[in-house]
Amino acid sequence: MKFENEAKKIKSKRFIKIVKAKIPWLSHVIDENLAGDLNIEKKEKSNLIKIKIPKGSRCIYCRGAKLLCGKSNCPVIQRAYSFSKIEKKLSNEIEGCSPPSIFVGRIGYPIVYAGPAVPPVIGDTSIYDTPELWLGKDIHELLNFRFSLIRGKTLVNVKSFETSKFIEKTQELALAKNPVEAEMILKSKPSASFIIDSEVQPFGPGGVLKDFRIGGISSEQKIERMFYDEDLKAEDAIIDLYKNRLEISKIQKAFSIGMFGLKSQRRLVPTRWSITAVDSIISKNLIEEIKQYPWINEYRIYEFIHLDRKFVVFLLPDAWSYELIEAWYPRTTWNPNSNFIAICSDGESYFGRSEYPSIGGCYFAARLAVAEALKNEKRQGRVIVISEAYPGHIMPVGVWEVRESVREALKNSPQVFNSLEESLRYLSLILKTKLSQLLETSENLRYYIKQEKLTKYLK
Repeated sequence: MKFENEAKKIKSKRFIKIVKAKIPWLSHVIDENLAGDLNIEKKEKSNLIKIKIPKGSRCIYCRGAKLLCGKSNCPVIQRAYSFSKIEKKLSNEIEGCSPPSIFVGRIGYPIVYAGPAVPPVIGDTSIYDTPELWLGKDIHELLNFRFSLIRGKTLVNVKSFETSKFIEKTQELALAKNPVEAEMILKSKPSASFIIDSEVQPFGPGGVLKDFRIGGISSEQKIERMFYDEDLKAEDAIIDLYKNRLEISKIQKAFSIGMFGLKSQRRLVPTRWSITAVDSIISKNLIEEIKQYPWINEYRIYEFIHLDRKFVVFLLPDAWSYELIEAWYPRTTWNPNSNFIAICSDGESYFGRSEYPSIGGCYFAARLAVAEALKNEKRQGRVIVISEAYPGHIMPVGVWEVRESVREALKNSPQVFNSLEESLRYLSLILKTKLSQLLETSENLRYYIKQEKLTKYLK
């Protein structure tokens, strides 16, 4: 009874600002676009998908045709198109190969929903939950990956999860090196509904677990070693696995499902928090190492574009410091209704920072990528990462996009300059944001310009 009451609380918190919207035009869109794929009667399609939209959203009035949000494509239609493909496979019995994939919710913490995720697909499904492989995929492919992962949920206390047989099985799943054959029996068929909200990434449908079985697994020995070492701190386990070249996404999943740390201190960590924690822990370790290296000796600018979002990495010759600047153009994910560019930034000096950045998990994702590159080069420098999101960036896809895009940018050959003036002139050409706005926002860059001018007088 206690957990049933907690479940009700979680549900009410989760949807307190969300209203169900009847959108008859969406059924018409699906009828036209998916009739061949779905192979079902039109009378069934009218109730095919339920959508939950925040109060005051323009989506109810727009109907996908007017694009009142100003985006290049309608995010409702894009999600509905992808979601409808998986909807016909929804059942209370799901058989498939888990990538492997797990999730831990955060609403209601410390009592949360957690469990495995299984797509109704047999074969190599590893790409479905490996963000390191997602660059170059379009929004349709990414939505298909996310919506295909059907979540089996069980309510659990993050501090006493050892008593849950489902979490024990989910930990076994997280140990797997390759996709694992799995079968989930749910108490009922997952609801055919999804949420349109700027703060909600695409995720697949879910249902409460009644039973969960997996086939034989080939364990990732690096993770297995950490799992059975109950005297090793979680932070040390994460760093050791990273140094042994294990993918960030695999480390994050194992950490999230409570597989690292001192025996008495092991906890489930909500997926969103665990992603940021792993990025933060690894990048902090790398930064301490790169502080020992000499400065870079020129100005460098790297570029990369992904899903109509530009990433620019500006490296300056100086001691380590870091700043992330995000410019969200009107009618984009985090700036849907305004007529001005929304710019935000967070940064740190050589000595780091003590407060959580207001810019969120993207801060640590980008920091990890630049710290990796500098460590590999055995150099340090002043780092400014700039992200510009344009109307073609129609929905949030996760902080992995920032990490992998900055990684990719730093693999490209940079534009190299001998002076600050030349590099700023080039920035003004490749960015849509005015240089004056950039200088007004960037405390890191303003300090460097002031410092450079003083240095000239000291020569």
